[in-house]
Amino acid sequence: MAESLEQLDTQIEIVTPENIAFHYQIAGPFRRLMAYLIDLLVRLVVVFLIFILFAMVASTGLEGVGQATMLIAFFMLDWFYGGLFETFWNGQTPGKRALSLRVMTADGQPIQGWQAILRNFLRAADAMPVLAIAPTYQVGFWSALCTERMQRLGDLAAGTMVVVDEPAWSVGVCPMTEPAALALVPQLPKNFRAGRSLARVLSRYVERRQRLSPDRRAGVAWYLAEPLRQKLDLPPGLHPDTLLCALYYMTFITDGIAAAEPEVVLAVAAPEPQPLPVLVPAETVDPAAVQIRT
Repeated sequence: MAESLEQLDTQIEIVTPENIAFHYQIAGPFRRLMAYLIDLLVRLVVVFLIFILFAMVASTGLEGVGQATMLIAFFMLDWFYGGLFETFWNGQTPGKRALSLRVMTADGQPIQGWQAILRNFLRAADAMPVLAIAPTYQVGFWSALCTERMQRLGDLAAGTMVVVDEPAWSVGVCPMTEPAALALVPQLPKNFRAGRSLARVLSRYVERRQRLSPDRRAGVAWYLAEPLRQKLDLPPGLHPDTLLCALYYMTFITDGIAAAEPEVVLAVAAPEPQPLPVLVPAETVDPAAVQIRT
């Protein structure tokens, strides 16, 4: 019974190389259909404008030039509309942006240009069978229903998936005025630079830490702070909340890196199970907080 419920859930978990788990909501075929219809409307508007331009060019006697322009424009719209938008709009088209959807790789990374082009080229296969002149998208529909991450053939070939884009929780950088954290910053390695996933976790932790009591902060922060302390070769006994705040300050507020020193991108593995300095009941932890695998 538990297995069937898990299959119906559209939430997936992706674990980064830093052993940090992120959760994404997979976009279903019907929500993606609405985004496709919006994109189709945009393309029809562009086609209408091109038709007007063709009529104006034809009226000047350059009908051959107008026809060539229309054919090239139709070809680009049909085959490259989605791929180019998803490449330069970070996995979004106008329709996807309107519906808060985003294309990303199956391991949770930003989509690359060749993946965007490939998944859109294979839309022709997903559109089969074609009745009269109307594509039915039955192949893509049943492929999405039969795969765990609701991937059509283009997604399977390109290694991508479509997720519901999370809204931004805050604007700008959170101010950091903790005296203990500011005092710890000079003791951190000058060539420290957080990787993409680690920077994201630090940002989310600092955004949410004010909602937690001091004891809960220590319990939640320890899972990430302890392996970081060991990686940075810092002395034991540092308060986990203080360490994460100092790393946040160094990552987002100061560059924290000497011009002559090479950059080091830190990847953190999970610590071996050991007693927690502060025990926190599972039900008291903010469910939106990032989870650290052990």
